[in-house]
Amino acid sequence: MKRFIPPDGVMGRRSPLEPPSGGESLSISSIENFPRELVPVEIPPHTVMLRGIGWDSNVYLVRAGKEVLIIDTGTGVNWHVYTHIWEKRGYLSGVEKAIIFNTHEHFDHVGGNTALKEWLNRKGIEVLFAAHERTAETLEMGDDYIILAYSYGRKFEPQEVDISLEDGDRLKIGTLKLELIHTPGHTAGSACLYLDDGETRVMFTGDTLFNGTVGRTDLPTGNGWKLKESLERLLEFDVDFGLPGHGKYIEDWKRNIERVLRWPQ
Repeated sequence: MKRFIPPDGVMGRRSPLEPPSGGESLSISSIENFPRELVPVEIPPHTVMLRGIGWDSNVYLVRAGKEVLIIDTGTGVNWHVYTHIWEKRGYLSGVEKAIIFNTHEHFDHVGGNTALKEWLNRKGIEVLFAAHERTAETLEMGDDYIILAYSYGRKFEPQEVDISLEDGDRLKIGTLKLELIHTPGHTAGSACLYLDDGETRVMFTGDTLFNGTVGRTDLPTGNGWKLKESLERLLEFDVDFGLPGHGKYIEDWKRNIERVLRWPQ
């Protein structure tokens, strides 16, 4: 049986989830000197994208009425930069409830969970955590074999996940409903969220799919064949914008997946 080789290495790119090595350490960005290219990308009518700083994942904000959905939180090193932008732009004005959804278990996507919750709580905003059931189990155990906080010189404390989701479940934010699609491969708990509000169709892909490549599969619970099956399933969806865990957004959805699947197997 031939092995499915994800194209991230083939394309000569450093994987978006390659932990610091060789003595590198995470450094905290100051508000005054945050990267000037870090400007919000607004995807009407509901979504704001912030490109992750350094090792951080991208961080997304979806708003419907007085509720918001935050998708992934980075390593927790630069959370104050993201909240500064949200506050400065008024994205959280009048918000009463937030759900933080983690697309999978890795530290560069979940490390900011606690800091963001505490900050939102200080603003009087109720916060709930949500994830696919496999990711929820890992986070509640604080299983660092999978989370990989140690690779960043950090520690992840076990956290309670309020909403544990299965494939096909819908996550409700205000009047919006996002469908969870379980997409194992990068990790066993990897999941995408699909939003079709009748105007714009958006898929939040985590590290399952990027623009031109995919997440690595050689870390704990990764599986190349399962990733291939997940990508083939994602081809079935009509998507205007794919919003990945790292890097720029995906415009040509089906062509992007087909190009990735054409790599040698």
